[in-house]
Amino acid sequence: MKPIRASEIGAYLYCQRAWWYQKNGVQPHNQSDLAAGSQLHARHGRSVFLSGGLRLLAYGFLLLALVLATVAIVMRLI
Repeated sequence: MKPIRASEIGAYLYCQRAWWYQKNGVQPHNQSDLAAGSQLHARHGRSVFLSGGLRLLAYGFLLLALVLATVAIVMRLI
């Protein structure tokens, strides 16, 4: 008996018919739509990654500004 993978359980719970098609080797007829959806997800993933990087850069600049402001205040007190 072949073990059942967690991804198969997830696919079954999401859509039993799609799970059955996949288990029986039935290919979807909307290959171009699936490819377009994959491209959309890839673009979205890149934009999410880029926004995370920009957020880190912004936090770095904020930290730098706070350090410079602290140095400037300390230098005036001396």
